[in-house]
Amino acid sequence: MSKEVIIIGGGIIGLCSAFYLHKAGHQVTVIDQSNMDSGASYVNAGYLSPSHLIPLAAPGVVKTGVKWMFNPSSPLYIKPRLDADFLRWTWAFNKSCSSKNVNKSIPVIKDITVFSQELYDNIKQEGQFTFHLDKKGLLMLCQTEEMLAKEVEVAEIAKQNGLDVSQLSLKELKVLEPQVELNVKGAVHFKCDSHMTPHEFMKDMKSYLKSNGVTCLTNEKVEDVAFDNGKIRAIKTSKQAYKADEFVLATGSWAPILSKKVGLKLLVQAGKGYRINSMSDTGITIPAILTEAKVAITPMRGFTRFAGTMEIAGINHNINRVRVEAIANAVSNYYPEIKLTPKEMENVAVGLRPVSPDGLPYIGKSKKCANLTIATGHAMLGWSMGTATGKLVSEIISNAKTSLNIDAFHPDRRF
Repeated sequence: MSKEVIIIGGGIIGLCSAFYLHKAGHQVTVIDQSNMDSGASYVNAGYLSPSHLIPLAAPGVVKTGVKWMFNPSSPLYIKPRLDADFLRWTWAFNKSCSSKNVNKSIPVIKDITVFSQELYDNIKQEGQFTFHLDKKGLLMLCQTEEMLAKEVEVAEIAKQNGLDVSQLSLKELKVLEPQVELNVKGAVHFKCDSHMTPHEFMKDMKSYLKSNGVTCLTNEKVEDVAFDNGKIRAIKTSKQAYKADEFVLATGSWAPILSKKVGLKLLVQAGKGYRINSMSDTGITIPAILTEAKVAITPMRGFTRFAGTMEIAGINHNINRVRVEAIANAVSNYYPEIKLTPKEMENVAVGLRPVSPDGLPYIGKSKKCANLTIATGHAMLGWSMGTATGKLVSEIISNAKTSLNIDAFHPDRRF
């Protein structure tokens, strides 16, 4: 049965939801407060990473985070503030930083990221799509024996979960990356991972949706919700009101603002990330994470992207130049021959990742609202989980059996 569906949010999650809802025969409208050409969906590292098995909420993260709070260039920064939503999120995050949460999350994260990879491959095979997709894996570069030992532990967990991964000596690493000098002890190579150039996928997807009858409304902010008897009757934007049978909340870090209007206190905090693009020929051919610095490097089509930091400081797009310098310094530390130019560092951009307290996304319907499907909270894995989330959203709204068990993603789950 065809339904009229309004998706609030035109990032990777919103567009993938629109894609699969359209495929299922629904009438779809996407509404976004921006021009749909910037934000986290455009500035991310482009990883499709089943390797990222360990959720952000893990043992020791709070202790490390407190220590890093006094270092303006640290990879993780949580800004203390007297805000009720932030305090609730912090309490839940602290509770979630446990071995129990990690053990519960590992198989769930693996299943949805692997499924998402398969769906990206399927989309790529459709004739209309020309976006860049490469399967060279992901290197975890380590400068210390201690960090290398930790990454080997994660690699063993990945192996136990059926992922293709191996440890590399510096000599073996140089065979894989012969064009760059590396200042590292060794690496772990997650052969299971792949990578993309994000803006190419977003451009292809927007073009496909528009040419197939999906309405995309830009620069319209949803300001209010007509909510009655457990259902959304209409939404009001800065321009007009819209009615539909079903609604999808895919607004990322902004999701709690609208979820409150249906009585749902969705615990999500914005995690700001930075990206620097270099048009120079860096010689890098395989994506890598500089493990001690928590900086991601991706060879994209026509340029190399350097991305990093997780700054939880509310919704803002302010650029902290100290963090930009930290990314550039880390790059030169691991790759001594690569120096980012002042112009490249000046052209930095940021995006806000929606972070849930336990490191798992919210996908599904809350008991608070019968015709609202939540799809947010993916943190650093929004790109890795994008297509799978869109597919699941379509299945939920179509009342079909979901491709994956989504109990762990329930919007009403307790922390």
